Amino acid sequence: MGLLKQHARQFSLIVTSALFISGCSQLPHQQAMQQQAAAEAAAKAKEAQELAEADAICHTDTDTINQFAVADYDNVWDRIREGFALDHTSNTRIDKHRKWYASHPRYMTRVSERAKRYMHHIVGELEARDLPMELALLPIVESAFDPFAYSHGRASGMWQFIPGTGRMYGLKQNWWYDGRRDVVASTDAALRYLSYLNKRFKGDWMHALAAYNTGEGNVSKAIRRNKRAGKPTDFWSLKLPRETRAYVPQLIALAQLVKEPEAYKLTLPVIPNEPYFAQIDIKSQIDLAQAASLADMDIDDLYLLNAGFNRWATDPKGPHRLLIPVDKADEFAAKLASLGKQDRVAWERYRVKSGDSLLKIAKHFNTTVASLKDANNLRSNMIRQNQMLLIPVAAKPAKHYAYSEQQRIERKQNYSRGKSGTAKTTYRVKAGDSFWKIAKAYQVKVSDLARWNGMAPKDPLKQGQKLVIWAKNDRINMVRSNHRKGNQVIRKVAYQVRNGDSLARIAGKFNLSVNDILRWNPIKKNNYIHPGQSLTLFVDVTRTN
Repeated sequence: MGLLKQHARQFSLIVTSALFISGCSQLPHQQAMQQQAAAEAAAKAKEAQELAEADAICHTDTDTINQFAVADYDNVWDRIREGFALDHTSNTRIDKHRKWYASHPRYMTRVSERAKRYMHHIVGELEARDLPMELALLPIVESAFDPFAYSHGRASGMWQFIPGTGRMYGLKQNWWYDGRRDVVASTDAALRYLSYLNKRFKGDWMHALAAYNTGEGNVSKAIRRNKRAGKPTDFWSLKLPRETRAYVPQLIALAQLVKEPEAYKLTLPVIPNEPYFAQIDIKSQIDLAQAASLADMDIDDLYLLNAGFNRWATDPKGPHRLLIPVDKADEFAAKLASLGKQDRVAWERYRVKSGDSLLKIAKHFNTTVASLKDANNLRSNMIRQNQMLLIPVAAKPAKHYAYSEQQRIERKQNYSRGKSGTAKTTYRVKAGDSFWKIAKAYQVKVSDLARWNGMAPKDPLKQGQKLVIWAKNDRINMVRSNHRKGNQVIRKVAYQVRNGDSLARIAGKFNLSVNDILRWNPIKKNNYIHPGQSLTLFVDVTRTN
C-alpha cells in the first residue's frame, strides 16, 4: 500500500509538471490509481485542488490576451495608423507641408471624400503585401485621389503612371481603355513598382519613394555623387529635382496629420472599414449607360469606379470587369446574367457608300477599325460598296457619358481661361501641325496651349482635332486673315541635305521647329545629318525663308 501511494504521489507530480509545460491540459483523475476503498468525496476534493493549482499556472490576464486579438476597426484611418512603418521624425521641409495641409482642412476633407471609394481596397492590398501603410496616402500627393488626373508630363491616373512605365507594369493603353486609370490594375502595378524600388534601394523607403517620383536613375546618380564627395547618402542629403525634394516630405507630413489629426485641429471624415465595391466579371463588352441602368446608379459614379474606360463602352478586348458598389453588386450581376451578349451594346446597320473606308466609318460612328472588323468578322480592311456592316453605337447621346475622354476634353476646353486681354478661338489641326507651330502662330506658350486642351505638350496631335486657343484679338484676326487669303499652303517636301546644313538651320529656313523635323523623320536629335540625306518636311510654302 505504501509503495502504491508513493507511486501515486510521483504520478501526481509528473502530471502537475506536464500541466505547467503544456499550459491548460486537464489533470487526469489522481485517484484512479488508488484503492477502490478510497472515499469518493476525498478523491473529488483532491482532484479539484490539483485542477485549481493547474489553472493558476496556465492563467493569462486579459491584457495579455488582447495583445494577440485581431483588431476590429470601424474606420479605415485607424487601420492605416496601425500600419505606419516609416520614420516620421520632423524637419523644416516636412513642417512646411504639414502646416499647409493643416491650414487647408477643406482640401483634406475633399480628398478624404474622394478616397472613400478606393481606400479600403488599397489598404487591403498593402496589408496583403506587408507594405508600409504610409503608401496608402501616396495618391493624395500624386493626384488628390482623382483617377482622371493628368499631368504635363503625360502621367495619368490616381498613381500617375507615365505611358512607358505603365506598359512596363502591364497597364494596357488603347483607344477604348487606359489601365493607368483603372483602380484595381493601377493599384496593383503601383505597389509592384514600389516593392521593386524598395528592393532596388536595399530597403530604403525614402530612396524608393523619391525614385517613384523622379526615376531610379536620377536617385542612383545623386547617391553616387554624394559618395564621391564623401557626403551622406540619405534622402535628405541628396541633390534631387525640386519636385522630388518636396515629394517625400509631403507624404511624411500627411502621415503625421493622419496619425494625430486632433493635435493639428483636423477632423478627417470617417471612411468605413468595409469594401466599397465588388468586382463583377461581365464576360464581354457593354455600354456603360446600360451598365449604370442595370446597377441602378448614376453613370458618373460608374465612371469614377471604372475610370479606365475611355469611351461610351468597355473595351471589346477586355478587361471584362466592372467595379460596382457592394450594395448594388448582386442585383447588377443577376440582371446582367439575363442579358444576351448582343443586347449589351446597341447596333446600327450601315450600307457602305462609294469612297467609304473602315477608318472613315469608324471615325463617323466614334468607334475603331478593330471593333468594326470584329463585329463583322472581317479579316482585312477591304469593304465594297453596298456591303452591310453592323456598327456598335452608344445607346445615349455623347453628353450622357460625361467622363468619357472626349467629354472630359470638351469640358476642359469650355472651362479653360486665358490671360486678361485675350479672347477664345478654336483651331482645327492640319497635316504637319505641332503644338510648337500653332503656339508660334498665335504667339502663346506651348504649355498654355496644351493646358487649355487638357493635354500634355508631348501628346500627339491628330489631323482634324479641335483645339481651344486664348490669344490677343489682333493675333487671332491675323491668323484668320492668312487662312482666308489662302496664305497658308502646306506641302510635303522631300528635302536633300546640303553641305553646312544642320537641323536648326533647316528648321529656320522653312519656318519649322527642330522637333517637327525629328517627328517626321526616323532620326534622333543628337545624330548627325549628312549631305545627300533625304528629309521629309511639311512646309507652309507661303512662309519659307
